[in-house]
Amino acid sequence: MPERTIRVAVSGSTGQVAYALLPRIAAGEMFGRETPVDLRLYDIPPVIAKAKGTVMELEDCAYPLLSRVSATAERGEAYRDADWVLLVGSKPRGPGMERKDLIRENGPIFVEDGKAIAANASRDVRVVVVGNPCNTNCLIALSNAKGVPSERFTAMTRLDQNRARMQLALKAAAPVKDVTRCVIWGNHSSTLFPDFVNARVGGKKATDVVDRMWLENEFVPLVQKRGAAVIEARGASSAFSAAQALIDHVRSLTTATPGDDWFSAAVLSDGKRYGVPAGVVASFPLRSMGLGEWRIQDGAVITEYAKRKIEASVQELVQEREIVSDLLR
Repeated sequence: MPERTIRVAVSGSTGQVAYALLPRIAAGEMFGRETPVDLRLYDIPPVIAKAKGTVMELEDCAYPLLSRVSATAERGEAYRDADWVLLVGSKPRGPGMERKDLIRENGPIFVEDGKAIAANASRDVRVVVVGNPCNTNCLIALSNAKGVPSERFTAMTRLDQNRARMQLALKAAAPVKDVTRCVIWGNHSSTLFPDFVNARVGGKKATDVVDRMWLENEFVPLVQKRGAAVIEARGASSAFSAAQALIDHVRSLTTATPGDDWFSAAVLSDGKRYGVPAGVVASFPLRSMGLGEWRIQDGAVITEYAKRKIEASVQELVQEREIVSDLLR
């Protein structure tokens, strides 16, 4: 019996990340090599002609799994009966723009996204927020998606996790597949904490394999500033690495977490774990049984050093929540 077609809506479909992402979804990298996909490209009216050009390219690739592809400037049409909504689009930070200004600029976009998801998407919809600042944008979207369980919403910190794993692997001269439990705590910002305390390299504690001074003084700031370093080097923000991270993010939710590994995503805190207050979307170590759901991993070791780093990042999230408090319904 053929697999059921997965309906996938992608916002910001004319951006760099989406352009790197869409062909890989169509090729089966996100939902599997046997699963047909119905791709809906959503973007704002001034660029919808460009989105339709992307539709033409996707058609010209003749992907066997691409059962349907369309582009629209209407959220309701794009999100109708969608099983997954990938909110990739957001306004980029302009020259001299403060983070708080960026949050206010993007807030109304995610208010409308949340409302449109609640009104149109599948009853089992899953939503991933990629557009930055993704944690607080996710909070805004889920707060406005009345009737959709909050646990259906996640924000992407997987790019940070992938960066951290690779840097740890390089330092340890180990294959990246041997680096496990290297997760991200807090906000997707320069305050994030890449967790080397719980990380393993070849089954050993990372702190037993790599010098702790390097971990604290070089590894943590390297991961925190990696996005800015990419922009400085190539004159544009991360594109195909962000697309890869989104594929990894979704696959971690739709496939069972292997062994005793963990993965990272930002989810709504209930205030009961690791001292993170309720009502902020923070990155935690997670595990999945492979049905699109997740659970926060209990029992992570939190040293005093890690606690200070996590608290600083969470405090930033609390401040961001205050900036958009009028947008939270």
